[in-house]
Amino acid sequence: MPLALVLSSFVAASRIGGGAQQYVLAAHKIDPVLAPTVMFGRSPAKGAQGEVTSPEVLARMLADIEADAVFGLVDLVVTGHFSLPEQVEIAAGVLERVRAANREGAYADRPVVVVDPVMGDLPKGLYVRPEVAEVLARRLVPVADWITPNVWELSHLTGRPVRDAAEAVAAARALGKGALVTSVPMAQDEIGLLFVTPETAVLFSHQKVERMPNGTGDLVAASFGAGLVEGLAPEAAAHRAARAAAETVEATLAWRAQELPIVALADRLVSPRAEVRIQRL
Repeated sequence: MPLALVLSSFVAASRIGGGAQQYVLAAHKIDPVLAPTVMFGRSPAKGAQGEVTSPEVLARMLADIEADAVFGLVDLVVTGHFSLPEQVEIAAGVLERVRAANREGAYADRPVVVVDPVMGDLPKGLYVRPEVAEVLARRLVPVADWITPNVWELSHLTGRPVRDAAEAVAAARALGKGALVTSVPMAQDEIGLLFVTPETAVLFSHQKVERMPNGTGDLVAASFGAGLVEGLAPEAAAHRAARAAAETVEATLAWRAQELPIVALADRLVSPRAEVRIQRL
């Protein structure tokens, strides 16, 4: 069975962060191992009071995971929210050890690393500590196989304006990383997900809704990573992730759900029915 290591937030009553990604990965029959960087009962956007996982506790937790020889079985690493720069440094060391571990018995030949550089968004801008954003850009983005920033984060990483798909393509290529860029603004009341490599740029778009549910970016990162582990071509994995996000948003609104209905939609995340518009740039 494929195995994923998730380094991100855990929010018990909200389908956001690493807690939500566990359910996405499980829908794809990928066994998730979550090392939480922060723990909340509900979304911090609602004023929740949680607790940051201290660097000492996070390091011990990951050392215990490593001690069970799990690092050599990891097929996918997804990183998301970090509260402290020390946590990012720990994550960087974990990536090195996962890649260096003996992979006898592993599902895949090598692990795939997907870094979601969680730093901020429009209209607030930066919502992590500046030093967290700095070490994310310096330590994790360079060693990622793929990054999944939103347009604000892509602009922050590159120092370039990102106001449309063309500028997003240029910014992503300036980083020299394969990227799946979320929340790309478009005309005609659409929102886009942009897949970018040095050779290819494809924009997947669907109807923008008034109340976009929280957690879609986390879902996209996990869905994309799952597709790569399953052996899909990166563009195909991006296409399915875009359709899964559209499917989930549609269901959230139709069911008037307070949170993304990831568990109820498990089969439809793997084989989404929603269609997206595809534009090659």
